[in-house]
Amino acid sequence: MNLHRKGRTALVLALVVVVAMAFRVSWNALRDIAGAVGADHTAATLYPFVVDGLMALALIATLVLAGKDRTFALRVLGTYTIASLVLNYVHGLVPELHGRSVDWGRLADWDPANWALVLLATSLPVGSIYFGSDLVAKVLHHRPLLIPAADANAVESIETMRNRSTPDLVESTPEPVPANPVALPRAVEVGFLKSTVPLKPVPAVEPIPVPVAIGRTVPAESTRPRRATGRVPEVARSPRPKRTAAELLVEARTVTADWPDGRLTAEGIRREVRTSPARARTLRDTLRSERGLQVA
Repeated sequence: MNLHRKGRTALVLALVVVVAMAFRVSWNALRDIAGAVGADHTAATLYPFVVDGLMALALIATLVLAGKDRTFALRVLGTYTIASLVLNYVHGLVPELHGRSVDWGRLADWDPANWALVLLATSLPVGSIYFGSDLVAKVLHHRPLLIPAADANAVESIETMRNRSTPDLVESTPEPVPANPVALPRAVEVGFLKSTVPLKPVPAVEPIPVPVAIGRTVPAESTRPRRATGRVPEVARSPRPKRTAAELLVEARTVTADWPDGRLTAEGIRREVRTSPARARTLRDTLRSERGLQVA
């Protein structure tokens, strides 16, 4: 990092030295041009600062500004660079300018060219006042885009990791840890239903004689107190009463009486009887055994 900063500092210093020497060379030509168009000794001495100085100001403005303002600064820099080049070129073509023996206001033998050169030389100071003031105002009113502290830290961290080589890293990326599989309880068949919850031992209860009427089933009453629950709303109630295994078997026999053996499947019985897949398989096995078929 220190070597990088030293290199940048040396580059900037070298650029300043080159620009200073170039300004000294151009200063001689612009001073003679200013004296030829009527400027006194003091004005002719300050004239190069007006032209080349604005070029330096426009260059700094291009580094600070952005968007349309930067485009404007580049145009000012290009215009004054071309103007300084033309005046230096004229100074090289007219040897009389070196000893200031040329006629006052005469920069070329051809009148249109002379008028254009005199207009250019005299308009550059006025343009420096206008364009220089505008550039300074744009620089003072320019608001750079501020990066939040969190984003700045993130950018700095990214740059730091990018500059570090692979051996400098503290540790490599850890391998993904496989998740421990959790064993689920096996399904246990209880009658026509299957439960995935392991069964718990239930205390023995003495059987109570229950009168059973012929043709209907009466639910057994339990001696344990029932927990008070609220009334189930009509919308939440099942639209169809719960059927017993015997009722399902009778209904399945009726529906599949004229079915061929190939059609006697659990899915077909489930659709017709409208029951669960587990009960449908049980009904299928029962019906196939009644027909003397092999149970699947």
